[in-house]
Amino acid sequence: MKALKRVGSVAFAVMLCIALLVGCSSNSSTGTGSNTAGSAAKNEKNDSGSKERVTLKVEVFDRGNSPEGMTVTNNLMTKYVQENFGDPNNIDVEFVAVPRSEEINNLNVLMAAGTAPDIIFTYNEGAVYSWAQQGGLMDLGPAIEEHGPQLKEYLADSLQYGIFDGMQYAVVARRVNLQKYSSLIRKDWLDALSLPIPTTTEETYEALKAFKQNNMGGERTIPFGFALAPDSYEPVIWSFIKEQSDEARYLRSVTIGSREYPILMDGHKDALQFLNKLYNEGLLDPDFALDKDKKKKDEHFVNGYTGLYSFDSGQAFGNGESSAVMTLESNVSGAEVAPVLPWTDFEGKNRQPAYNPSGMYIMVPSFSKRTAEAIKYLNWMAQDEVIQYMAFGEEGVHHNLVDGYPVRNSSEEDQKLLYNTGDMLIITNGIDFGSAENNNEYMALSVVEKHRELAIQSRSFADKDAVQQPISFDKPLDSEAKYSVVMLEKYEELLVKSIMSKPEEFDKVYEVTLKDFMDTAGTEVFEERKVAYEAMQQ
Repeated sequence: MKALKRVGSVAFAVMLCIALLVGCSSNSSTGTGSNTAGSAAKNEKNDSGSKERVTLKVEVFDRGNSPEGMTVTNNLMTKYVQENFGDPNNIDVEFVAVPRSEEINNLNVLMAAGTAPDIIFTYNEGAVYSWAQQGGLMDLGPAIEEHGPQLKEYLADSLQYGIFDGMQYAVVARRVNLQKYSSLIRKDWLDALSLPIPTTTEETYEALKAFKQNNMGGERTIPFGFALAPDSYEPVIWSFIKEQSDEARYLRSVTIGSREYPILMDGHKDALQFLNKLYNEGLLDPDFALDKDKKKKDEHFVNGYTGLYSFDSGQAFGNGESSAVMTLESNVSGAEVAPVLPWTDFEGKNRQPAYNPSGMYIMVPSFSKRTAEAIKYLNWMAQDEVIQYMAFGEEGVHHNLVDGYPVRNSSEEDQKLLYNTGDMLIITNGIDFGSAENNNEYMALSVVEKHRELAIQSRSFADKDAVQQPISFDKPLDSEAKYSVVMLEKYEELLVKSIMSKPEEFDKVYEVTLKDFMDTAGTEVFEERKVAYEAMQQ
């Protein structure tokens, strides 16, 4: 896999070797074509031998954030694409705006009418499979073999996530940064109590009790910040799961959205009983069930009430001077945090979930006449020089080198070129500088200097003993797509009722709510998973 190398400014443009993956929300960079990326990028010519000029239509998310005088379909980056890919290949690249907040509804309408762009994309796997089942998507395998050698090399294993029923219905962007969750603990509280940073579940439990007994956050002390959100409950639950095999995860867990829920796996009930214990001892936020958007959890942390705080990895240090950690330190004199791995499993490991290396699904509708041109476009985008420019622009104009890394400079030029870089550089999600250590260093450059080492340590902790979901079945399961919404509702009901029950009633409440989950959707889902798993073994 290619990776962006950390180099000095003189060699930067020559030695750049990068792997970027696109996120659902992003800032982007773009250019006019008069740059070093342009010369190499123009080398890929139309090899069809045809003199006819054709039009390639490409979806782009419209987030309503274009700079004045620009639109998502006509800006500096779209001009860069036209001048460096379109013109050399005798192709007019036409961008088609799709509102981000209504993408599936809009795409469904366009697909049904046969008017969708030649390149469409979404993060919704269920929608992809639905279109494939209806005959709405092109098998891209042959075109990738013929026109996508660089794309194939660049995406590597990510491509397998776009194969359904043996057909390559989607090109799947590769996700670089796989860290999912991180935790911080109030080090100043630990120091005041002469306690070390905990390294096991039992030590964490003792620290939480001490925080409460000593009212370390005042009368509103919340030892463990907790919300009805995955970054609160997933790290705890996975640390209790005793089964390790992929077979157990296929047969005794369900997929809801993009997450795996080990609801029937050995240890799941133990995890909820542990959370029930924390709740009844006053160690969790008593109102966690009302906090699905995590606003209260975050508010409690920055106001100094919280001892242990879990979050989506990187989030607590993001936004520079406005970060959660900076806000805490501003609000509470002497506040100090430390990264922590609070939960250990039955083997003493810090088992925790990680993202799979896959991101956006990129497709070509079956009625499109431009499959070859679509793959050529994605293949062109996989060139180092193109990725460099679309991600960072030009050195000294859109970015500066800091410790050998390209860091966008927030200039007016940067904002005009790169405001929607992630929505344009669609084959990528994240930046790869060759190793997890280098990636963490780069990401820390967006953090205020005093917190950079903490941010690096926090991200490295999120990698420790992390486990990914097994590769999905050869197609999404109809039952999981059908019951996705209701399963999440019933699972959250299981969490809330079990955690908030009286200790002596826990077993009964857990079993009743689990049965409700199974009767509503779970039984049908697990039966289909069993059939699909057995078919995989044949």
